[in-house]
Parts: sequence; structure tokens; C-alpha cells
Amino acid sequence: MQTRRPKAIAVLVALGATAAGTQAATAAPIKAAWIYVGPHNDGGWSQAHDNGRKAVQAALGKDVVTTYKEIVPEGPKASQVIDSLVRDGNKIIFATSFGYQDQMLAAAKKYPNVYFEHATGYKTAKNMAQYFGAGEDAIYLSGIAAGAASKTGKIGMVLPFGIPEVVRHANAFTLGAQSVNPKATVRVVFTLSWFDKVKETKAAQSLVAAGVDVLGQNVDSPATGVVAESKGIPWIGYDDNAQSFAPKSWQTAAVYNWGPYYTSRVKAAQAGTWKTGSYYGNLKDKFVGLAPFGASVSAATKAKIAAAQAKIAAKPYSSFTGPVTDQSGKVQIPAGRIAKLPELLTMNYLVKGVIGSIPKA
Repeated sequence: MQTRRPKAIAVLVALGATAAGTQAATAAPIKAAWIYVGPHNDGGWSQAHDNGRKAVQAALGKDVVTTYKEIVPEGPKASQVIDSLVRDGNKIIFATSFGYQDQMLAAAKKYPNVYFEHATGYKTAKNMAQYFGAGEDAIYLSGIAAGAASKTGKIGMVLPFGIPEVVRHANAFTLGAQSVNPKATVRVVFTLSWFDKVKETKAAQSLVAAGVDVLGQNVDSPATGVVAESKGIPWIGYDDNAQSFAPKSWQTAAVYNWGPYYTSRVKAAQAGTWKTGSYYGNLKDKFVGLAPFGASVSAATKAKIAAAQAKIAAKPYSSFTGPVTDQSGKVQIPAGRIAKLPELLTMNYLVKGVIGSIPKA
């Protein structure tokens, strides 16, 4: 599977302690663990999840002990990390990248008394749930910012892998840009890595050399923004508010609010009411949204984004409302029809206006 990364580093945060002389707690705090594909402070995806972990700490205090392991490679090696977390007594484990899915499923069968939660996948079990959100809707909104900021209509986007999650995000970004500039194009470069500052820098530089005047991304580090800042062009981030890395170029970014979900699931595990399922948050429930706007985003652009957000929030997943045509000219979503969730989760085509191709696995 695709990689979100090497050498796990464990960090344990124990919340609260019983003061001397007080009565012992009637129940031990629940142990909850997170697995990150990148550094916990990557300025993007993993940092956003770690903010969610911290929200659990703040909400549950001394009733929870949280642990994370970072820079964990996807694939078979993840099983060793999961085993160690179970041995350490963690009752609920969150794995935050697509390529952990098979290892999490195997662990769920191996450890029936532990709750497993996997982000961005599709496989479930009696003690394993899936969770993600309609990032495509927030990315569509950020695409509006990109389309409005571009003077030439030529936009670039740095992408990781050619999996459906990334493909639909690239398409949503393009459709958002085209909603304000019908002639806008989005040139894409795939790095084949979730987090690699060197590759991301080279990809962003190649896009600028190809003539784009706005940069966007679906990768985890702020390297694309650093290039944008050096070139004096607008930048659309992803996952987190990374404005500090490129304050002049910053426009906005699609973000996820992981904290409420994580808190509710840890509480359920603690209470014994946890149940499996597939959660897909949206703009309406505020699971996805936009980071603060940069200073250069105009009032007119903000108004267009606000109008589109209200429309999408009223009808979840409506950022993909037809007609949607692919690069070959084939209509993939007919006029007036809203794409269903299974279509989004298996999307394997790029829309008209995207310059580039999906890399083979």
C-alpha cells in the first residue's frame, strides 16, 4: 500500500495524578494510542491528528493516558507497532493513514478485546471502525480561493499517491477553481510519498517552471508553501493552518477537526458503549472546514466561498454535482446528479482541466 513512513518514536503523555492522601480512583484511566505516518509536528496531516489527541487529553484529563508513535511505515512493519501498543495496555488504537488498513484488520482479529479505529479506509470488523470526512468539499472551497487568486488560470498541485482519496481531492480542487474561472487548469505532480520535503520542493519548483501562478497541495509538509513564498505566488495548504510557513503567500487550507470525534470514541470505549461503523464527517457537522484566510484573500473571494459552503453544507457531498467530465471528455456524473459516497471512495479518473495522469501503483 501507499506510504504515509521509518523508525517509530513513542511519546507517552500521562494526564493527571492522584494527589497524595486522596482516595484511590475507582477505575484506572483508559489508555488510548495513535499511529502517525509522519512526524507529530509535520505542519500538516499528522500534526492535525496530534492536535486531536491533545483535545482528548484536555477533555478527559486524569481519566485517560494517551500515547503516539510517529513516522511509522505503512505495510507489514506497522503490525509490530500495533502489537507493542496492545502489550502496553492500550484499549483503543487509532491508525491515521490508508496503508495501515490490513494490519489494523489483522490486529482486530488477533485482539478481540481492543478497539481499533482506522482513518481513510473502508474495511471494518466487530471491533474495528473506519472514520474520515468529506475533505473534498473543503478542498473544493479552497479551490475557489486558488481560482480567484490566479491571474493566468494556470494552477499547480503537489500530490502524493494515485489512490481514490487523492484523486477526488485533486478533482474537487480543480472543480472549485473552475467554478470561478471556467478556463482554469490544474497541473499535477505526484511525489509518491505523503511526507518528503525534498520531493515536494522539487515538485513545486517544477510546477512554477511550467508556468503556474498558484500552488496547491495534498501532501503533508509545508514545503510547497515555502516555494510559493520564495516565488511570490499564492499558496493553498492542506490539513492544518500552516500560515506561519509562508505568511505572504498563504490563502487558506482544507482542514479536519479530529478532536470531537476522537473524544467521543475514547469516551465510548471507556464506558463500554463503543460500536463499529463508518463515520464520514462533513461541512454541516463541522468535521471539515477551512483554515483562516490569508491577508491577500479578497472580500469578494470570501463571499463566493461562503456561498458555496452554505450550498454544500445543505447537501453533503454536493461538491461533485454533475455534469462532471473526465479528461477524455466522458461524462462521469450526469447533469444535476450528486455523486454518491461509494463513487467518491473509488474515484479513479481525473476531471477535465487537470493536466497530468494518475501514476500506476
